[in-house]
This record gives sequence, structure tokens and C-alpha cells, in this order.
Amino acid sequence: MKPLEIDVFLCRSDNFGVLLHDPESGATAAIDAPEEGPILRALDGHGWKLTHIFTTHHHQDHVEANLALKDKFRCEVYGPYDEAIAIPGLDRSQADGDEFEFAGRRVQVIATPGHTAGHICYYLPDDGLLFAADTLFAMGCGRLFERPAADMWHSFQKLMALPDETRVYFGHEYTLSNARFALTVDPDNAVLSERAARVETARKANEFTIPTTIGLEKQTNPYMRVADAGIRRHLGLEGATDADVFAEIRTRKDNF
Repeated sequence: MKPLEIDVFLCRSDNFGVLLHDPESGATAAIDAPEEGPILRALDGHGWKLTHIFTTHHHQDHVEANLALKDKFRCEVYGPYDEAIAIPGLDRSQADGDEFEFAGRRVQVIATPGHTAGHICYYLPDDGLLFAADTLFAMGCGRLFERPAADMWHSFQKLMALPDETRVYFGHEYTLSNARFALTVDPDNAVLSERAARVETARKANEFTIPTTIGLEKQTNPYMRVADAGIRRHLGLEGATDADVFAEIRTRKDNF
């Protein structure tokens, strides 16, 4: 079986468009549909035909092009069961623990409420790929709109249990801001400092910072490092629960 081909490109102002293509069957999935034009240009550039849209959550900047793309390609739209009513063109709803097949590959659904109540991630275990949208960013996490921090912390624990080598594709190019903030709560982390410097250089060159890996996030993402003694000491939360430390970091990011 040939490896999947992945194309990443910018949509809107800072959304990532992601296409997942199987060269043997021709099956092509869009991870969310932020904007029709860039997706069509990417498809045309490769000569691919869209067969699936894997929707992660209901926010407009992730579903805007669902109906236009479905009308053009007759593609099948998957999306979260808990947000089914809000996903345009939905054909198949997916809940936590569900599994389906894409181009002969297993796709597992992981419910990650926090950013929205029904947000899901798509995990391809045999390919080592996670499409995390607005749950997990490089050195960050999604803003908590519909669920409390404790729920997002539980979602993060699910993702932290995945293999370290898992490649993570996220929904927005927020990495530079996330790196700068992470240094304010984890200032003694040498790996983080080195990564932040690389990100500064990459963004000055207008290079993307996607993908990341679960292992790298465990080393540099403060939301995954809530048990770290240095972070807790810096925040004055030595005796707090992991969920409370997570909440404090998220609150500080909201005001950063």
C-alpha cells in the first residue's frame, strides 16, 4: 500500500486546508472545508477529485465550503454526532470510538470536547496521523467556547495517550503566538526555547509550522505539561489538580 499524500495550504486568513489523497484508489478527503477557492485550486493542481470531507466541528470557518464542494463533487461528508444538526451536508455522523474505512485504512474517531461541545479528531493509527483541528495546536489548545477546561483537559489526555511519533495536523497557523505565550508559563524549558526560536525563523520566512508530533508537544506544549513542577511553581499552583493548572494556563492565554 502506497503512503497517503498530504497537501497543506492556507485558507481564509490563518486556517489550514488539508487534503489527504490515496494514490492507488484516488480517494481524496478534505479535513474540514474552510474556503472553497483554495481547496479547488489545490485539487486542480494535483488533478485530484474530492471524495470525502471529514468535518471536525461546526464553526463556520471549518464548514463554510461543505455544500459547495458536495454539490460539485458529490463527496461524502462525515462529521461529529453531537453536532450533526449544525454540519452542512452531513451524510455520516461519528461518535467517540467509532471507526470507519478510508481508502482501505482505518480511521478512528476521538471525541475531544472543549473548543466546541462535539468536536472530534480523526486518527489513522496505521499511518500515524492525527487531524486535531481546533483541539490541539502546536504549543497550544483551542479556545474554550462550549465546554469547561476540565473537559478539554480530559480531551488532551486522550491525545497524549497516542504514540509519540504520531504526526499532528492542526487547524490554524497560531504557532508563533502559542510559542511566545508558552515561554511565559514554562520559561526554564530549554527544548521549548529552542523550538520557539525555530518557529520565529520559520514564520519570518513565511513557512508553515505544520505538522507537529505528539512527542514534541509533550515536551513543549504547556497544556500537556500541567504536571511539571517548574510550571506549577511558576504559576503558584504547586498543590492544584492537573485540570486546575490547565484552566489557569488557558485563562492566561486568553488574556495574553
